[in-house]
Amino acid sequence: MHNLPALISDLALILGTAGIVTLLFKRLNQPVVLGYLVAGFIIGPKIGLFGSITSTEGVQLWAEIGVIFLLFALGLEFSFKKLFRVGGSASFTALFEIGVMTLIGFTTGKLLGWELMDCLFLGGILAISSTSISMRTIEEMGFKNLKFVSIVMGVLVIEDLVAVLLLVFLTSIALTREFAGTDMLLSFLKLAFYLALWFVVGIFWLPTALKRSQKLLNEETTLVVAVGLCFAMVVFAVKVGFSAALGAFITGSILAETIEGERIHHLVSPIKNLFSAVFFISVGMLIDPDVISSHWQVILLLSVLVILGKTAGVTVGALLSGQTLRASLQTGMSLSQIGEFSFIIATVGVGFKVVRPELYPLAVSVSVVTAFTTPLMIRMSDRVYQVLERKMPSRVIESLDQYSMFSAVVGAHKESRDQVRAYIFKIFLNAVIVIGVFLLMARVTLPYMLNHQVEEGSAKFLTLTATLILSSPFLWALAFGRTKQFDSLMAEENRGTSDYVFLISRITVAVGLVLAMVAQFVPLGWALGITAWMAIVVGYVLSTKLRMVYMWFENRFLSNLAEEINKPATRAHTPELAPWDAHLTEFKIPPEAEYIGIPLMELSIRERFGVTVALIERGRLKIMAPGRDVLLMPFDTLFVIGTDEQLVKFKEFIEVGNKNFTSETDLNEYSLDKYLVGEHSEFLHKTIRESGLREKTHGLVVGIERAGERILNPDSAEVIQAADILWIVGDRSRIKAL
Repeated sequence: MHNLPALISDLALILGTAGIVTLLFKRLNQPVVLGYLVAGFIIGPKIGLFGSITSTEGVQLWAEIGVIFLLFALGLEFSFKKLFRVGGSASFTALFEIGVMTLIGFTTGKLLGWELMDCLFLGGILAISSTSISMRTIEEMGFKNLKFVSIVMGVLVIEDLVAVLLLVFLTSIALTREFAGTDMLLSFLKLAFYLALWFVVGIFWLPTALKRSQKLLNEETTLVVAVGLCFAMVVFAVKVGFSAALGAFITGSILAETIEGERIHHLVSPIKNLFSAVFFISVGMLIDPDVISSHWQVILLLSVLVILGKTAGVTVGALLSGQTLRASLQTGMSLSQIGEFSFIIATVGVGFKVVRPELYPLAVSVSVVTAFTTPLMIRMSDRVYQVLERKMPSRVIESLDQYSMFSAVVGAHKESRDQVRAYIFKIFLNAVIVIGVFLLMARVTLPYMLNHQVEEGSAKFLTLTATLILSSPFLWALAFGRTKQFDSLMAEENRGTSDYVFLISRITVAVGLVLAMVAQFVPLGWALGITAWMAIVVGYVLSTKLRMVYMWFENRFLSNLAEEINKPATRAHTPELAPWDAHLTEFKIPPEAEYIGIPLMELSIRERFGVTVALIERGRLKIMAPGRDVLLMPFDTLFVIGTDEQLVKFKEFIEVGNKNFTSETDLNEYSLDKYLVGEHSEFLHKTIRESGLREKTHGLVVGIERAGERILNPDSAEVIQAADILWIVGDRSRIKAL
């Protein structure tokens, strides 16, 4: 008899228990994540209700893989394009709230007498809301088309990004066991550099590579390639000093930009669900009832701080960013919980043994409490707003409304600021590429040549030459590259002096970079001479050629980046209509809807619901400002403008199916049967169309037997005669009733 490995028996116990518990939680309309935590608690070492785990190391390994897939899938949902679309309002709100909650967590830890590391990790744990809990709750409650959800989604996007940075920050502290300001600054600069380098290389190479390989990519090869890239980046991230989670997140973000992004997300989701379930169950296994019973006051305190602090922080942040009081309050009460990133941050602290062991079960307990209160908070938000509106002075309400309108108007005229930001970002990316080329040649190519017996002088000469050639187009762009929009802006605003200062600064940076690179290979005197020679070559002799090479690179990069950016704006990135409480949202047309094939003119959508259909997306076809004769088709995506109240009524209309359609449970009654037309039949001497058989049987006449002849698929104008045998496919009980 073969011995079954402990990991397999543990997996059977884990997933079997999880299946039972999560079904129960779905029945109770609670987030599945909570079910995983409860399942882990049940089979954990302290309870062991259905047995206990025997191979803790194996489960922890699966849990680490779960974190990788969780962050990989999060990156696929995140994408750099989504970050670009998130408005300044959501960004400001998220950063304001994170700052407030980090300060609250740190201060609370100090008041409780905890050590510095405990306070830092507690601040990180309380700062990040749960994407899965908040969005699942909103969708399950049917609120996903309301105005405040666009702000919630934008805040969650920024929070997810900040959570990854927090993870890197806290991991660095855990490894060094100290908080050094200079080291942290260097770590963040290093992180910014590698993020920018991954972004540029990934956007330039991956979308093009996958597009050219599209004919070779079936579901199997796409999944293997995507997961292979994910784990390759995980290994690389760890090698350069970052966490595995960051590598997985970055890979997902870059793959999300490719033509296969949605397909990869679809393929990876089941794997992510499986491994992340193991991760959350492993989290639940570490819940200690003794810790909870002895620290229930702390759990209660932290839960209250999360609920009140996040509600206040998000609400105030959203108000300051120009949102209305109603939308701000609804957003704040929707984000009043902590979740998966809090578990991961707590895991880092406990794993490196830099925080007290009870911090982990405390974080999980607070997450459980706040997850259960989230539906109640969302449901109460509108009622709380109505109470505030009645209690607050009318002058305050009017001031908030005027501030919101003013912010929206100012936001609509931000072109000059965006152009300057894009100009500076372009300079930064080119500098990153130049430094990246230098690091690649100096730390990979040169050691490789020296290890293969190439003489040191020759190796340095060849490496330096290759470095200067490869970086020349980007040095030219760094020093002299322009954008038409920025030039036009400078001309319009008569900022000739500012433009001149920009140019001198860029040339100085480019020359400084060349000098710093060359000095690593040759003595300083030679370095100065080569730098001067490069300035002449790049700035004058080969300027036109280098410009052409750079423009080829930039055009491909922008082509890959813009491939999805021009999609219509969705809930997470829709600009507001300043004077009105209206917004743009999307609806999917169900395939069984009774209004399919009916022109918009006959549906009278604007007259009945007060909303405007601004755009219809049908596959890759986009129908802008659809006319009255446009028909609605299955799986169309409608982009509709209206207020929350109007959109709720329109949602009810959109989601109503045709009552005449047979449900899946009745399919066994839908069959082919025959009917003999008698001399006194009500259908005698009528055409098939006039007989009403279609309506009476919910079916179709597919054949007629007449005097030994058979008519297959008869025309609807065929006249029914006595003794005809009609073959009808439809509702069997209705056919028999004839």
